[in-house]
Amino acid sequence: MDKPIQIQSTDKNAVANFTEVVSMIRRTHSEVLHVANKAMVDLYWHIGEYISQRVAESSWGKSIVAELANYIASVVSESKGYSASNLWRMKQFYEMYADNVILATLLRELSWSNNLVIMSRAKSTEEREFYIRLAIKEHLSNRDLVRQFKACTYERTMLSSVKLSSVVREFAPQAESVFKDQYILEFITGKEAKPENSFRHALIAKMKNLVLELGKDFLFIDQEYQLQVGNQDFRIDLLFYHRELQCLVAFELKTDAFQPEYLGKLNFYLEALDRDVKKPKENPSIGVLLCKSKDNDVVEYALSRSMSPTMVAEYQLHLPDKKLLQQRMAELFEQVEEDVTDENKQV
Repeated sequence: MDKPIQIQSTDKNAVANFTEVVSMIRRTHSEVLHVANKAMVDLYWHIGEYISQRVAESSWGKSIVAELANYIASVVSESKGYSASNLWRMKQFYEMYADNVILATLLRELSWSNNLVIMSRAKSTEEREFYIRLAIKEHLSNRDLVRQFKACTYERTMLSSVKLSSVVREFAPQAESVFKDQYILEFITGKEAKPENSFRHALIAKMKNLVLELGKDFLFIDQEYQLQVGNQDFRIDLLFYHRELQCLVAFELKTDAFQPEYLGKLNFYLEALDRDVKKPKENPSIGVLLCKSKDNDVVEYALSRSMSPTMVAEYQLHLPDKKLLQQRMAELFEQVEEDVTDENKQV
């Protein structure tokens, strides 16, 4: 926790100057930690490579690795982390990525603890790459990364069919990778999600969890953001700004199933934001209807002629069934393979 600021200087620019120096210190500390972390991961990689080669030559076995761990403990003062089990993990770490140049480079941007989480939980090269890139992009802590696995982020992304209006796809094609078809809000209880105002307050109270699920490029602006049009006041449930898309993002919360008429109110809010709030250099605002459930056919019909940058998503208040999602993925891949085979036969 930062200590209370006590400045006795009468210089009006003192605070600004001092803040700049503190920023320099913190930035350098961060850079030093990044370099140190990369050096440690490099070290573990080379130790794993060394052990892998010795084992492959049949000159080393488990007993030798255990002796190595004891030897390191006896001669290296900072020997924590070099137990026999960890040395075997380093070997596994090297062998898992040795033939993948891209991932072998990317993984050095992660902490060793994050790499261990991905090694132990990811079951395929594709899944490992997904979580490595996600952890780097979102700067995920070890705890946050574990939560992404529990929320089946990889499986949900692979199976996702984000419902965006054509306008969003036109001016922000990258939005498909920013927004989700379904948001997992397991940190909210069913009681907190009823009615809508309680739901909103619960999300605000647990903003860190919400931003982790949305993505860290989302910057929270306000709840019940007030808009004045004519002589009437209107309020947006949650208003964010997205750094990559460079636009305002309005979330409207619905504790029931999606209804087409909900889009009309959201479209009105987006028009007001663009006219009265959006800055000239920013992109058009995007609206997200977050509903308890949705019928995809109804959503498709509702969005097909929409000229407003909107999307519809649903929320779930419990962690998804990983086995069920994996089964759906297997079925999807099987169908794709059958389609490719049929196409080849026709050719």
